[in-house]
Amino acid sequence: MRVTFGVLGPVTAWDAAGGVIALKGPRHREVLARLIIARRRVVPITGLVGDLWDDPPPGAVGAMRTFVAALRRALEPGRPPRTPARLLVTEGPGYALRAEPGEVDAWRFERAVSAAATLPPQDGLARLAEALGWWRGPAYAEFADRNWARAERARLAEVRLQAVERQAELRLALGLAAEAVPDLDAHVTEHPWREDAWRLLALALYRTGRQGDALAVLRRARTTLVQQLGVDPGPPLRRLETDILHHAGHLDLASGPGGAAARVWAQTAAVYDRTVTSGPRARLESTMGLLRSLALTGGAGLEAARRHRLAAIAAAEELDDVELTARVIGAYDVPAIWTRSDDPEQAARVVAAAERALVGIPPGAHEAVRAGLLATVAVESRGTRSARGPQAAREAEEIARRLDDPALLAFALNGVFMQTFHRAGLAPRRDEIGAELVALSARHDLVAFQILGHLIRVQARGALADFTEADRHAAAADRLAERHERPLVGVFTQWYRALRLAAAERAPAAEIEAAYRDAAARLDGAGMPGLESGLLPLALLCLRLRHASPVPADESTDWGPYEPWARPLVLLSRDRPAEAGEALREIPDPPRDLMSEALWCLVARAAIAVGDRETMERAREELAPAAAELAGAGSGLLTLGPVSRHLGDLAGALARHDTTARPRRTR
Repeated sequence: MRVTFGVLGPVTAWDAAGGVIALKGPRHREVLARLIIARRRVVPITGLVGDLWDDPPPGAVGAMRTFVAALRRALEPGRPPRTPARLLVTEGPGYALRAEPGEVDAWRFERAVSAAATLPPQDGLARLAEALGWWRGPAYAEFADRNWARAERARLAEVRLQAVERQAELRLALGLAAEAVPDLDAHVTEHPWREDAWRLLALALYRTGRQGDALAVLRRARTTLVQQLGVDPGPPLRRLETDILHHAGHLDLASGPGGAAARVWAQTAAVYDRTVTSGPRARLESTMGLLRSLALTGGAGLEAARRHRLAAIAAAEELDDVELTARVIGAYDVPAIWTRSDDPEQAARVVAAAERALVGIPPGAHEAVRAGLLATVAVESRGTRSARGPQAAREAEEIARRLDDPALLAFALNGVFMQTFHRAGLAPRRDEIGAELVALSARHDLVAFQILGHLIRVQARGALADFTEADRHAAAADRLAERHERPLVGVFTQWYRALRLAAAERAPAAEIEAAYRDAAARLDGAGMPGLESGLLPLALLCLRLRHASPVPADESTDWGPYEPWARPLVLLSRDRPAEAGEALREIPDPPRDLMSEALWCLVARAAIAVGDRETMERAREELAPAAAELAGAGSGLLTLGPVSRHLGDLAGALARHDTTARPRRTR
């Protein structure tokens, strides 16, 4: 059960359905709050006792263990008896709460505020508004008098104040000065020592044509600062007063962050919102264009686009217009490079809607719309082992080529790429798709698909150990991303460079691990859970196996979707071969995606270790077509070295197994 925690207000926990979890009494909540502040680090039990009691009573340690046990029952009600806790864990001399970064509102808030600083003004404003809405009161509200909470409460309060002021700056940049005034007025009243807030309020008033009010605010700021703090206003406030008196040109909107572009955007959006008020069809089609653009801007935009996409499809279906629905679905031709869906449930619902639209469109009509729906089915059904995906990809490609429609063909080729994982060893085929995408997109200025083509070739050439070409395509993708403001591209190219370091086998393991951890940090706020989940532990596992280092044995490691394939090796590292063999027998075949060869190599390693002949033969059969590739490098993220090396190990192990199993002759 996924549990989320709230400390931006009274300390609270919610279950996966959003229901409040009963946390017993105040001492239980205090233990939980103290562990959250530790940010996944272990807090010794003696430290917890000292934090909860100024003068610990006899039996305080026992009471603490009782509190922890009750919290575990509340947070993991479905955990079988005598199995280790996965959330509130015992480690060494104390306890740690192993919540993920997105599962504590304070941690999520800080990530959102940091991410907002890297986004375009409109997206940054939306991100800050959402993040500020998570506050339900002062942080750790019921523990204001506790020494252990004081510093964290003050730090979070400061981040919140900075977020409020940054929100005001973005409103000013977008021409929304009047909208900024009420919040800023309340802000300076509550926090009169914050000079930048006074500056923003005065500037907002000036930009709404209220010069007199702006000057009055600056006089009020001077009086407040002198009377309450005994200081005169700093240079920024003094300069602003002079500039307002002289109507300095740099105070105009076009000189603010985002400049003239921000002003044009804000004004155009406002006109559109006023004029297109009664046309739901026009609005829906325009919305899909916006969502497509939003998905390409970065983490917050991608998450928001994904969130609103289904709602737009549902709205189109409510109008009972199958052609409109088909256009709405097909308009979201956002390039996809990763073969695991970020939201499998949503992907399935999009595929179902596309199939309904395909049934409703008259045969032979609207071929371009039909191809868009088929390409959507091919892309969104990736990783599902459905026979429909490859069929839809072929049909979409055929129609797009027949219509000679470059944009449609690019989207169809994306679908074809997503369906080229039915067996190992297909990196050359994917390289061909990437090459065609690069050439096609360069001719027709399809920047997003040109970037996709380069990233596909990074993966494919990496799989073929051609790192000179892979480097060239990574650099080309980075150049396009910088020129066209596509921040998500850097996530993939940074992971590729960590892989490049690992594949060279020259750098120390510690340096490679640091590169992977830096790349993983780039995933924070990227809006790609299908890529992020379990990726860093898997990459480090592959690295340690190649360097013959100990396999991580921490039970709290979150392997994400890769847990079944990591588990046998983790059990072997704990010297539990019987359990490893059992886990190996229960292991499913790896998904047919970019990680397939790497996961089969993990299966092979475990099967060799426990002497499982049947699994060794299966792994050899699956890996044989990829004998010329680097295991896992086709992902552009990690590698287990040459597949041929693993095939050789399998052949040797099978030969030894046969020799051992062959009965001796009797004379």
